[in-house]
Amino acid sequence: MPDSIPTPTRPADTEADFRRKIEDAAFPCVGAKSALARDTMRFVHARDITSGWNDLQITHDLLEWSWRYKDEREGLRSFVVIFDRPVDLDEKAFEAAMWQRLQSIADKDHWLGQKPDPRVSGDPEDPHFSLSFGGEAYFVVGLHPAASRPARRFERPAMVFNLHDQFERLRANGRYERMREKIIERDIALAGTPNPMLERHGEASAARQFSGRAVDEDWSCPFQDPRA
Repeated sequence: MPDSIPTPTRPADTEADFRRKIEDAAFPCVGAKSALARDTMRFVHARDITSGWNDLQITHDLLEWSWRYKDEREGLRSFVVIFDRPVDLDEKAFEAAMWQRLQSIADKDHWLGQKPDPRVSGDPEDPHFSLSFGGEAYFVVGLHPAASRPARRFERPAMVFNLHDQFERLRANGRYERMREKIIERDIALAGTPNPMLERHGEASAARQFSGRAVDEDWSCPFQDPRA
């Protein structure tokens, strides 16, 4: 069986594997640990990150997730999409596939009449860039088997959607900087080196961080928000 078509697993097994990754003592993101502990991590399973097969489903579920957050804005939460395949993408190929899925979902969000979050920019070159789905801004974290950063490695391709608003609320409460420092310290302990792509929102476009690949200064984001 080719490496790009892994042995099929039940969604429950893949979800359990992802939970174990987050629960591992060495995993650096304390925000993800909090979401998992509070049972505010939603899982969606999809076929192939290089295909649009599940894009409508992902869009529907992500919009519902955004709308529910408007009614209850407490705590940290994450929306996780795990794809069955391919598992042999290198970092550039994963990055291209991830942005194809994000473009497709954003196009559908626009087609469904959803307005962008006015608190952020839809221009991926803008330091205040975030993706908008269901009127809420998101920061996306990509994971896959070939990721160079250990924290971004997972046995299958995955995209984790984190709400921009929840980090703004932490910042307003004076808790964001300490959490960020703790994540950086733990990531260095795991990887041995600092993440070269880590920037604060408003200092550089977060688009450069989404896939996990270290990109050059002349990197151009392959995404265009149809509403920007």
